[in-house]
Amino acid sequence: MKLFVGLGNPGAKYAMNRHNVGFMAVDRIAADHGFPPWRAKFQGAVSEGRLGSERVVLLKPMTFMNLSGQSVGEAMRFYKLDPSEVTVFHDELDLAPGKCRVKEAGGHAGHNGLRSLHQHIGEAYRRVRIGIGHPGHKDRVAAYVLSDFAKADQDWLDDLLRGVSDGAAALAEGDAARFMNAVALRTAPPRSSATATQAPKSAPEEPTEPEPPKSAFQRLLDRFS
Repeated sequence: MKLFVGLGNPGAKYAMNRHNVGFMAVDRIAADHGFPPWRAKFQGAVSEGRLGSERVVLLKPMTFMNLSGQSVGEAMRFYKLDPSEVTVFHDELDLAPGKCRVKEAGGHAGHNGLRSLHQHIGEAYRRVRIGIGHPGHKDRVAAYVLSDFAKADQDWLDDLLRGVSDGAAALAEGDAARFMNAVALRTAPPRSSATATQAPKSAPEEPTEPEPPKSAFQRLLDRFS
């Protein structure tokens, strides 16, 4: 069994915040892979199903971001899971919008949700870091992550979440490379072979001026030249 955790804050007020992209990721996985309705458990919302050959529990902590570790720790104890069997989806300031990376263990880099997880379960869990970009100055970070995605973000965000869902089974089976390939196919699809091999069109020829008619004398000269 694997535990997939999406980080975010509960309530409609926060639903479209950049900080809630972890919730969005597990919501998309649940919807696309036929998971049952969410139910309240472990101070969070839970749904159980299968991704490929793996049984997976999806969890959205409802403790607010700063206390996420309480909910995750409770779920891990119930299912008797090790941190290595936990994957956490979260927003990442240090990645450009639309980028995604898988990371095994490591520090929390100041992310309050990860900080709480470190306190409750240690650091040996996998993370899926979903890039939201940086506002440019640390003093603007709090307002930035707690503001909604812009309308201009919707296309890349939808592509990225679809890619995460496409690769979810590979991630559950421990194949991070195949997961990242599924994301890339959505966010940076390859050019079609027809487009790639099509010869460039040649430039149009310059129009030529018609020659002026020759005089009778010039035609006579041409006959004997």
